[in-house]
Amino acid sequence: MSRYRSLKWPLIIFPLFFNLLMLLVSFAVLISVAVRVDSGGPYADEQITRIIAAAIVRHDDGSLAIRQTPQLMALRGETADLWFVVEDDAGRGVSLGRVPELYRAFAGRLADLSYAQLRDRRAPYDLAAVVRRETGPAGPLTILAHGKLTELGLIVLTGSNLMVAPTFLLLVLTSLIVTPWIVRRSLAGLSRIAQEADQIDAHRRGRRLNETHVPKEIVPLVTAVNDALRRLDEGYEQQRRFIASAAHELRTPIAILAAKVEVGSSAVVRNLAGDVQRLATLTEQLLDIQRLDTDRHDEKLDLGALVRRVVAELVPLLIAAGRTIEVEAQQGACCRGDAPALERVVTNLIQNAVEHGGYHIVVRVAGAAFEVEDDGPGIPPEERERVFEPFHRLRPRSTGSGLGLNLVQQVVERHGGRATILAGDPRGMIARVELRSC
Repeated sequence: MSRYRSLKWPLIIFPLFFNLLMLLVSFAVLISVAVRVDSGGPYADEQITRIIAAAIVRHDDGSLAIRQTPQLMALRGETADLWFVVEDDAGRGVSLGRVPELYRAFAGRLADLSYAQLRDRRAPYDLAAVVRRETGPAGPLTILAHGKLTELGLIVLTGSNLMVAPTFLLLVLTSLIVTPWIVRRSLAGLSRIAQEADQIDAHRRGRRLNETHVPKEIVPLVTAVNDALRRLDEGYEQQRRFIASAAHELRTPIAILAAKVEVGSSAVVRNLAGDVQRLATLTEQLLDIQRLDTDRHDEKLDLGALVRRVVAELVPLLIAAGRTIEVEAQQGACCRGDAPALERVVTNLIQNAVEHGGYHIVVRVAGAAFEVEDDGPGIPPEERERVFEPFHRLRPRSTGSGLGLNLVQQVVERHGGRATILAGDPRGMIARVELRSC
């Protein structure tokens, strides 16, 4: 079951509940008004005219006669004062019971009427009668009848209940079909801004959510998110400028310090050369991180040639460290990217292998990917993701700045690639980089 609440059911159930409530209240008001306005007494039940029409037959000479059907006999048993007058369009008629003197004047003229409800003003309402046009075995007939009396409130209440049920059913069907469609159509803009938000990350700053296609009620939320993104961008930019400025300011003092250590007469001073070099490397790596968003020019690159060029530049470092290196590059290995940035990736991976690996390094190039393998102690599986975090070290007192692999990951991700750490065969570590092909 989803933990997210849908707007569909609240928009269906709540309106249906209030619609039903409004229908009941409206019909109750109508009933009250109708009963109050028309309070002249009870009505004659108009259902009796159908029973009477079914009991009228026609003789061969055209005259009308009454047939005692079971329904008519039951009606007479229920209503002791039942009476009626029936006429066809030719004026021929027949009657049953004691017809009041007032209605005898209608004799021969009933065919001119089609519908009426007649009532007297006082009890016992002997003059209450109903006039209806019905069709029976004898053909079209006009019937004036008096029978069971019915109060107006009961008639209206029954009719209103018959109207409420289908009306509410229609509202239910309409809500089930129309409301989800309205919700999807009204909130279609949210799907668009969700896709836009999914494309925002630390490497693609400056983007904002589009407020054009969202409902007016959602605009404050989108505006607040855009304001938060703007503040994050400003904070990131301030941090980036600070790191860049600090790194630039440190380069000159570090260079001076390195020169003084190199010409120092004391062995203690000369022993500081490694620490000064690590400090210089850290400064350069901070500057490399700052350059990732500014000085980038993607182009088609011969990945094999790029790797060989970097290895050639690092040969003196490898010889001094007593390491050996081997390059295995396929012909036609090609990728797209910024050459200086990718050179820094290869350099950092080889330097990492020199400092933390074994004595033999192999660089393999195939397609748009390359690997740097060493025969050192390797990296435990649980640490292979964490080594890409800034300033993370496997051993607290180990050499290195802790930014090399983090810089590798940032450069590779900005190139649309992926950097992973794998286990060597039979020992050691493999740093694999996959880039976009040409």
